Amino acid sequence: MDLRAALKEGIARLRAAQVPSHTLAAELLLLHALGRDRAWLYSHAETSLDPDVAEKYFVLVARRASGEPTQYLTGKQEFWGLEFEVTPAVLIPRPETEHVVEVALERLGARGIKIDLKTGAPSPQLRVADVGTGSGCLAVALAHELPHAEIFATDISAAAIEVARRNAARHAVADRIHFVQTNLLDACLSEPLITNRQSPITGHESRVTSHESRLFDLIVSNPPYVAHNEASTLPREVRDHEPASALFGGPTGVAIYPSLIEQARALLRPPGILVLELGYGTADRVRAIFAAQSGWSNVCITNDLAGIPRVLAAERV
Repeated sequence: MDLRAALKEGIARLRAAQVPSHTLAAELLLLHALGRDRAWLYSHAETSLDPDVAEKYFVLVARRASGEPTQYLTGKQEFWGLEFEVTPAVLIPRPETEHVVEVALERLGARGIKIDLKTGAPSPQLRVADVGTGSGCLAVALAHELPHAEIFATDISAAAIEVARRNAARHAVADRIHFVQTNLLDACLSEPLITNRQSPITGHESRVTSHESRLFDLIVSNPPYVAHNEASTLPREVRDHEPASALFGGPTGVAIYPSLIEQARALLRPPGILVLELGYGTADRVRAIFAAQSGWSNVCITNDLAGIPRVLAAERV
């Protein structure tokens, strides 16, 4: 069997199993089994497929047909133009979440530029928190875009923290990201905060020992926002394989937001920015949480490319 025939057979099996985007999935699994890129595959389409590689490929196809996400089978997913390791311990990064990065950079404005364009002097260091970091996609993307930022990435899952650490190392930003296992920003509200890694500034273990040093300029989060009663509406790839703790946000999908917004209000220094991803149909409920609290201004919602309200940003006053 040559590569073209193997790919054709893989596509047919995934189509029969009603797998979404079956052609792309079959191709990605074959590339993974081969350890090659797309250009090589299509320039060697008549090459005979090694029996061991063929066995590996069709095992992957069978697992995908049974519902396992392609990204968990290949162990990777692209986000913000960067390749991230993903495992079943973390949510698979979605294109919609890139809007969080876009909105954060837009709202930071000149503060997000490393050099002051008027004076040429270095901009003040930014302190950023990524709450519920998962794979670390937001923290790593922001570290790339904000070279003058020190970032704290939190997650309640130890396994997720380890995946995020590896992604930070892969993209050479680990020296500017502190990983903290905690619920939301709980650890940032207590003193001292020990991050279990060397400070990128002092070279020593990082401790947060004063209220001022705990304040952030930007907090971002893609929190769990699926309502429990919506589980049956999710694709099986999501419902049966992605971590429930990263998906479900209580009975209405917004259970996490009040605590997260209250903690952000305590930890943002004015005019700090909070940027949150929203679930489908939750925009009005989340906006109402801000309306019920003092200390916020410029609360704005941005739609994704499908026209769905996807990101809420607010400024601390």
